[in-house]
Amino acid sequence: MGAELGEIRNEHGERLDYTFHKGEGDRIVVIGHGVTGNKDRPALIALAEGLAAAGISALRFSFSGNGESEGAFTDATITKEVADLGKVIDALQGYNVCYVGHSMGGAVGVLRTAADERIQVLVSLAGMVHTKAFAEREFSDATPDEGFMWDEPDCPLSQAYVDDMAMIDSVAKQASKFAVPWLLVHGTEDDIVPPEDSHDILQFANEPTELLELPGVDHVFSDNGTAVMVEKVVSWIDQKL
Repeated sequence: MGAELGEIRNEHGERLDYTFHKGEGDRIVVIGHGVTGNKDRPALIALAEGLAAAGISALRFSFSGNGESEGAFTDATITKEVADLGKVIDALQGYNVCYVGHSMGGAVGVLRTAADERIQVLVSLAGMVHTKAFAEREFSDATPDEGFMWDEPDCPLSQAYVDDMAMIDSVAKQASKFAVPWLLVHGTEDDIVPPEDSHDILQFANEPTELLELPGVDHVFSDNGTAVMVEKVVSWIDQKL
């Protein structure tokens, strides 16, 4: 899969690994993952397969430095990932584009959509909003350039990442810069990105923005959370894109 689109490289020349799920027509959903994640997270695979089954093409990709994409993990910042997403969209000429971002990928989506009118529909899955607070809350026990994210040896915490999260601080006010159909999806039992993040950004969002809270669902849509999320999101995208 994916041969039709050819190779995708970011502005640094790094190849971005992706999987293409072919649907019908000219609609496509680009799916981006969260910090320490990649394109093969179960909920993202399920979403892409659900979209293709509904006749909507999907492209899930790993940001540079993550998964099988080229680049260093220590260079993987939100700012760099916003640029990566732009290069993916460059490869999709002729398509009507929706972007779905999970967790930190949700913050990437807000920033890209605020500056890129090619994104016509947006979905945030457990979307991170307050970036500085997230880094301080989750990684304050690790020393940048020495320690690791959540004690994962494959995920070193870089000073570049910490600095970028602090510089951005929050993407909330960027939400006022666009007015595309936007769906915020958040599980009530999310202990990584609190549901309050979605409530906070909703205060800055233009119409038409909707918030869908999933009772009992966690950050990665475990168990039946994935099936519920896929059903709701595919149906919504099918109406809006």
